[in-house]
Amino acid sequence: MHLSTDSIILWQHGFFKLNATIAFTWMLMFVLVIGSKLITSRFSRGIERSRWQNLLEIVVTFINQQIAEVGLRMPEKYLGFLGTLFLFVSTASLFTIFPGYVPPTGSLSTTVALAICVFVAVPVFGIQDRGLAGYLKAYLKPTVIMLPFNIISELSRTLALAVRLFGNMMSGTMILSILLTITPYVFPVAMSALGLLTGMVQAYIFSILATVYIAAATRAGNSELDSEN
Repeated sequence: MHLSTDSIILWQHGFFKLNATIAFTWMLMFVLVIGSKLITSRFSRGIERSRWQNLLEIVVTFINQQIAEVGLRMPEKYLGFLGTLFLFVSTASLFTIFPGYVPPTGSLSTTVALAICVFVAVPVFGIQDRGLAGYLKAYLKPTVIMLPFNIISELSRTLALAVRLFGNMMSGTMILSILLTITPYVFPVAMSALGLLTGMVQAYIFSILATVYIAAATRAGNSELDSEN
């Protein structure tokens, strides 16, 4: 039993190693890119649309509503980034139904990379919405004394995002591996279903937290614009 997909070496030549984390991460990215290309290439812009297109449009509309409810105006602006986070984490969990597959989100390196993406996206969206000066002023509120604490808060919540997702995904994989050893026929089926549900919940939580952080970086700018209008 491996605690992390980083320790599963699939290929090695000298100092170069290909572990399961890298292999399954690139596999997921390939599936998402090719899958999205194949699905969207058959979309219709007219009145007559397929049931599959109608279903996808309902899902996109729901995600837009979730983003708007958190407090972000123009949710379409953030849909690409937040939707990609949700799709990657959820797909990583759904693929556990295939034998031999290990979710890369069970590796701390993957969850840290996802958290860093959120860490970078927050100031990018904040600066786009409020300008550089307006965004940096938020670190001085309510007083200048809060500057170091606000910076620590940014770093700590990034670490919390990575550790939370890693811990939940790794624990689910470990429990399933233990049950496969003890009772290889009964409990693994139920645990696999529970693992899929847990993975979807974690994908939702991760994307919602990212939305909240982005909303916190842009909300003050939106309030100032509203007051001026």
